[in-house]
Amino acid sequence: MSKKIVELTEELVQPIVDEMNLELVEVEFVKEGNNYFLRVYVDKEGGIDIEECGKVSEQLSEKLDEADPIEQAYFLEVSSPGVERRLKKRSDFERFVGSHIYVKTYEPIDGNKEFYGDLTAFENDLVTLVIKEKTREKEIQIPYDKIAKANIAVTF
Repeated sequence: MSKKIVELTEELVQPIVDEMNLELVEVEFVKEGNNYFLRVYVDKEGGIDIEECGKVSEQLSEKLDEADPIEQAYFLEVSSPGVERRLKKRSDFERFVGSHIYVKTYEPIDGNKEFYGDLTAFENDLVTLVIKEKTREKEIQIPYDKIAKANIAVTF
C-alpha cells in the first residue's frame, strides 16, 4: 500500500519539481504513533528555501486532492533533506564525490558493516571511500548493491 502511495506521489510531484528546477530526493509514507506522514524531500544546488518548499507543497496538495490516493488522514511535509541527506541513487554518489559520508552495508566488508570516510569515486557501481584506521588512511571499495544505507556525514 505505502509503496503505491510513494510511487504515485513521485509521479505527481516530479513535473512540479522539474518546472521549478529542483531535485526530487525522496518520498516516504510512514506511520508515526497514530499519525501518517507523506514526506517529500526536495533540493537544489546551494540548498532550498522555505518558500520553494511551500510552493511544492501547495501544488502537490492540489494534485493529491484530485487523485485522492490515500484513504487515511495524513500530514504532507515538503522539506530539504538536510545536511545529512541520504544517498540513495547512483547519481547521489556521483554528485557527492569529495564529501565525507557514512555507509552501512548489508554484510561485512573487511570485517565491518559501517564506514565513515571520504567519498573519492563512484565508478562501475563501486563506491570508493578513504577511511581512517587508527593513524593511517585506507581505501575501501563497496559495491553499490551491498549498501543498506548511506548519507552525508557532518564532521566537526
